[in-house]
Amino acid sequence: MGGMGGPSGPDGFTHQWQYKSTIDPEELFRKIFGDAGFKSEAFSDFAESKFGFGAAQEIIVNLKFTESARGVNKDVNINVIDICPKCQGSRCELGTKAIKCTFCNGTGMETFSRGPFVMRSTCRHCHGTRMLIKFPCSECEGKGQSVQRKKITVPVPAGVEDGQTVRMSVGNNEIFVTFRVESSTYFKRDGPDVHTDCTISVSQAILGGTVRIQGLYEDHTLQITPGTSSHSTIRLSRKGMKRVSQHGYGDHYVHIKIQVPKVLSEKQKALMCAYAELEEDTPGQIHGVSYDRDGKKISISEPQNLVDAVKEALEKKKTIVGSAESHEDVKESKRNKG
Repeated sequence: MGGMGGPSGPDGFTHQWQYKSTIDPEELFRKIFGDAGFKSEAFSDFAESKFGFGAAQEIIVNLKFTESARGVNKDVNINVIDICPKCQGSRCELGTKAIKCTFCNGTGMETFSRGPFVMRSTCRHCHGTRMLIKFPCSECEGKGQSVQRKKITVPVPAGVEDGQTVRMSVGNNEIFVTFRVESSTYFKRDGPDVHTDCTISVSQAILGGTVRIQGLYEDHTLQITPGTSSHSTIRLSRKGMKRVSQHGYGDHYVHIKIQVPKVLSEKQKALMCAYAELEEDTPGQIHGVSYDRDGKKISISEPQNLVDAVKEALEKKKTIVGSAESHEDVKESKRNKG
């Protein structure tokens, strides 16, 4: 005999019946309740305007290098969501006011019945606010808020870097401000430190002197020590960028470069040739300067007459100085004898 699961087959085996439903449960649910109570119109709490579809979330502020170093207040125009200037947030047209919703009886919820099922959803007319606006404000479409264009002042902190982003509150809105700093042809930034180049003359490098340079906050007078070589570095402590997230300032590094003249006058060339004869430990050969039989340097460069005049003047100076020293020695000797 066949089992209870189904009729017995010719070979005595019992067939097991399997039932598969072809009805989608979600579709069945929709057939019972329909679409009522499940769909609600999209409701945003602000109205679009001619300025755009929403508030700004990020803005770019362009800065000059000196502005990023010293800090500045920058005025920018952005979109913000603010109280409607016409209805002042009441959402009603001027001269009217909201009443209790007559569709949900002021409960904010609607009830739907489908056979034994009862469902509640947000009121489609008052959107859960419990108040019904018969004459909505034409400016904000009854939302109470709208997208508006406003000028705000962005306080730029001193020492801000290129690409740095800060968060700023504008009324009920929050925006991210990204700074774009224009590169400088004079200053080179390295974190809180800045680097600049300073050009001095050959005579300043040899004899020393002073030079005026531009700083981030004020000009500085540098003292050039005698014998300064090219690519020397002078450090101005605490004259760099302000540290944004820390206390204090960086340093200003000045890199010295010696400007060698490409063209010399006859007098300048004569002076340099005379100096070349007196120079010691020359690493190599000097154009226009040779050696005599005694190994002494001699100038063979033109104009030779000017070079000889310089050498003669130096010899006279040496003779005068020597005579003066001898005269002082004689006077000192007489005083000692007396």
